[in-house]
Amino acid sequence: MDVLVLNEREIRRCVSMTPEAAEAVALGFARLSEGRVSMPPVVRVDIPRHRGEVDIKTAYIEGLDHFAIKIASGFFDNTSLGLPYGSGLMLLMSAVTGMIEAVLLDNGYLTDLRTGIAGAIAARHLAPRGIDTAGVIGSGMQARYQLRGLRLVRNFRRILVHARTPASVERYADEMRRELGVEVSVAADAESVVRESQYVVTTTPTREPWLRAAWLHPGLHITAVGADGEHKQELDADCFARADRIACDSRPQCSRLGELHHAVDAAVIRPDTPVVELGELCSGRQSGRSGDDEITICDLTGVGVQDTTIAVAAFGAAQGLELGKSFEV
Repeated sequence: MDVLVLNEREIRRCVSMTPEAAEAVALGFARLSEGRVSMPPVVRVDIPRHRGEVDIKTAYIEGLDHFAIKIASGFFDNTSLGLPYGSGLMLLMSAVTGMIEAVLLDNGYLTDLRTGIAGAIAARHLAPRGIDTAGVIGSGMQARYQLRGLRLVRNFRRILVHARTPASVERYADEMRRELGVEVSVAADAESVVRESQYVVTTTPTREPWLRAAWLHPGLHITAVGADGEHKQELDADCFARADRIACDSRPQCSRLGELHHAVDAAVIRPDTPVVELGELCSGRQSGRSGDDEITICDLTGVGVQDTTIAVAAFGAAQGLELGKSFEV
């Protein structure tokens, strides 16, 4: 039996932020909401001594011949060592035999990409059509990928960004200004970002919420991607009381790990509060934004269907391009 091994450079040639990749991930979300996915809960290993965590995610999607098992790490002191804070890899398994067919040594690239794509899907269905200013809280990798994803589905003139580290936020502003060709301004505080933007994405691992309900205004959309663990929170729970429409990637997972679970604990979200899944929006079984003045919020915690769909796409492209090295095992 041969196993194909791909490195990050090769994987980047295979899949990127494109409409085709977005459609592949959207199909995975749709299958999840239709009950055509086998997806266990996230396994997380916390390593508090080094401010680290490792997540393991997977999902089998009916109709696909492969599924992925993803291992992703986030060690938030790595920058002091000259290392990126995130890394990881994916194993691609045969859904027919259960044998390993590929090892994707992506160093976290596929996780970054599929998370940005999920943000694009959320924006497609929930963000206002007219966006002048896109707001960003944070200046790390997802602050970049979320705006790349937004550019797939919406035009915008300006980015307004706030983050705690001045050097990091200035570097972000310079990079995105050159990459996207838009105006990028640095805000003094998170409140300014929210009040001046029509779209806001939060991308930090904070345990103390940044966003306050009083800052929300008609026509605003918020995508929250930082809170992928019970201990993380970017939005004050009362923000959900202001929302006209609430969405998430997975209701069971977000009510356990994400921003939603803080709102549930605070009794802001009740059992009868409507919360739509991205897959229901992708399949057309539920509607997204219905008015220019609606306030919408989407909670993204990252689900295994994203990892399987993006890994399958990368593997298929690699075979077509004859990339990687095969090893007999």
